[in-house]
Amino acid sequence: MLVIGIAGGTGSGKTTVVKRIVELLPPGEVVVIPQDSYYRDNSHLPLEERQEINFDHPASIEFELLVKHVQALKEGRHIEQPIYSYLTCARAKESVRINPRHVVIVEGILILTHPELRDLMDVKVFVDADADDRLSRVIARDIVERGRSVNKVLERYERTVKPMHLQFIEPTKRYADIIVPQGGNNSVAINILTSIIEKTLRKHGLD
Repeated sequence: MLVIGIAGGTGSGKTTVVKRIVELLPPGEVVVIPQDSYYRDNSHLPLEERQEINFDHPASIEFELLVKHVQALKEGRHIEQPIYSYLTCARAKESVRINPRHVVIVEGILILTHPELRDLMDVKVFVDADADDRLSRVIARDIVERGRSVNKVLERYERTVKPMHLQFIEPTKRYADIIVPQGGNNSVAINILTSIIEKTLRKHGLD
């Protein structure tokens, strides 16, 4: 099994990079584990307090469970992946059964901040993008997908997203084996990354 970590700032284009890699690899060979599914369950807090949680701080992620799940997949066992809702800021009672595949992609802004999780990765990728481009994507996404107003998005960006990016996310670039500039628009970098994955799969007889 090949475990790939794809990190980068909020709105950097990680999801697009992951989508394009999956499209270029053989069907059924790849499973994607989003860091966002592992936000800690905050259902015990009032909704107003949940909406003020700093989702860009490593403490917001249940890394213990994420590490346990990646280890289980590497050992050939299935996992029950949590379902997290941005609207309620809580986990659903249901979960998603994920079976092991030849390629596991772990994707999220904070995945390279955790040493034990990094150690489970065979290839570490950092998707890089200009801060203004990331902000415009965050505004568009949070309005449509998370029901937030422009003012609320900008306030959150200044209060938590930007400082957390500088403190926790940007520094993890040094752990990356591959840096993808311009996010999902960089087809050359995506093709190179996909070729590396295919070569590794062939080397291990997994293609």
